[in-house]
Amino acid sequence: MVVADIGSGVGGPLLEIARFSGAKIVGVNSNAYQLERARQLAEEAKLAHLAEFLHCDFLEVDAPDDSFDAAYSIEATCCAPDKVSIYREVFRLLKPGAHFAAYEYAVTDRFDPQDPHHLKIKADIQLGGGLLVIDDSETIDHALASVGFEVLETRDLSVQTGPSIPWYEPLVGSGVSVAGFRSSTVGRWVTRNTLRVMEGLRIAPKGTVRVAETLDLCAVAMAEAGRLGIFTPMYFIHARKPA
Repeated sequence: MVVADIGSGVGGPLLEIARFSGAKIVGVNSNAYQLERARQLAEEAKLAHLAEFLHCDFLEVDAPDDSFDAAYSIEATCCAPDKVSIYREVFRLLKPGAHFAAYEYAVTDRFDPQDPHHLKIKADIQLGGGLLVIDDSETIDHALASVGFEVLETRDLSVQTGPSIPWYEPLVGSGVSVAGFRSSTVGRWVTRNTLRVMEGLRIAPKGTVRVAETLDLCAVAMAEAGRLGIFTPMYFIHARKPA
């Protein structure tokens, strides 16, 4: 199979899926630096024969209609300006009968658009993630159907019925560990000020501290959104292009 990874980043999931499945995965990404890194990682993993990359906008993929046997996206289509545009492009790329699966960002039924605290959290996630909008599940489902997909399954995978670790725990940290310290208030302060020194000495590029502060803002907002249950980064969708 030849499969499209829509918004592939540096290719972490792409390489794991290629290794596990033996399928050829084509990563679609508009970021030249990330693509260069992805190619290096593919070479190091000895998976270059199963990994290919397209440098283009994922709303205008440089590939003919009906090119792929399947497509997936992991927390990437949330960066599109609207769901209809990105889903329409994925639909175009897929062969008849092919499947599309993705993890989407979504606000849950607990999100109250009249609550200033909820709105502030959502705005911080959008700012830190570079997102124009975070849709609700109904909007996502409707967008899939509106471009022609047959919707096979949609559900929030962050909702667990048995014992589980909350998805946002790595953003909060727990116990005595490097990860726990890094995510703590003190750990974030140490990281921020270390970067400030590095930026002052021109070891780190100008703007590094600002980027770190923006990502911190997003991490704190995501953790609070997860705690309140008003947001999920793993609204799972599984759809099929009719044969």
